[in-house]
Amino acid sequence: MMQKKNKPQSAKLWLRIKRNWGLYLLLLPALALLICFSYRPMYGVLIAFKDYKAMNGIFGSQWADPWYKYFKKFYDSYQFEATIKNTLTITLYGLVVFPVPVILALGINQMRAGKYKQVFQTITYMPHFISTVVMVGLITLLLSPGSGVFGAICNLLGFEAPNLMGKAGAFKHLYVWTDVWQHAGWDSIIYIAALSSVDPSLYEAATVDGATSFQKIRHVDIPMLIPTAVIMMIMRVGGLMSLGFEKVYLMQNDLNLSSSEVISTYVYKIGVINTQYSYSAAINLFSTIVNFILLILVNQISKKVSENSLW
Repeated sequence: MMQKKNKPQSAKLWLRIKRNWGLYLLLLPALALLICFSYRPMYGVLIAFKDYKAMNGIFGSQWADPWYKYFKKFYDSYQFEATIKNTLTITLYGLVVFPVPVILALGINQMRAGKYKQVFQTITYMPHFISTVVMVGLITLLLSPGSGVFGAICNLLGFEAPNLMGKAGAFKHLYVWTDVWQHAGWDSIIYIAALSSVDPSLYEAATVDGATSFQKIRHVDIPMLIPTAVIMMIMRVGGLMSLGFEKVYLMQNDLNLSSSEVISTYVYKIGVINTQYSYSAAINLFSTIVNFILLILVNQISKKVSENSLW
């Protein structure tokens, strides 16, 4: 009986592939890239469970004894608490400002003059295309107490400018809010696209009922954005332990290291600079597993609470 049920399904699948072979052909390059650069390298996680030596290769290196040797080493290290605390502090801070692109999209959607709307959108999108290196260079120049704009303003007001880039307590604020400035406009695109699908008759009905602009946003726009926002939030939570390496590393210095040393920068220093490959692989695998567990938990919670989920 099972075979009789499976045959029609497989026949339908091959028939669908045959009919849409052109679309599947277009999909092949993306699938090949995904397999080559995402799935094929996954066997490298074995390094985390071995005493890896480059001259012996992954399969030629001896297994670590015990197998959790490098995970325990990270747990016992003085950097364990510090790196996790710093990573979570910055990523959770980033979740707090998550609504900024949503608010920006709502504001852009309320603009009725097409010309000004396009200009405003272009201005908010442009910072996204600035490279991280240039972005950090701009931050450093602007906030320099000696020669930067911030220093000049402080001198004009008659007090000495603090070295914000050297203050450990200011690091998370600088990182998050410069990230908002750079990417909020770009991140709002997906919400603007969701708002573009709203039936105009809903706005007309709201206008007839005497609804104000704020009431239209509250009762028409926001309900349309909730499914998209929930999906984006789930994906953000799924990367809670994976803070971007490049910007953090470029903003680091000896003065703010106590609050800027995150998992990604620590993995780089341990693995690439100190060549402790097994140790760095174990740390990275640990953060990946935590992210995977968080993704599943948040997705299931969202599915029960709001009926919106990734799967």
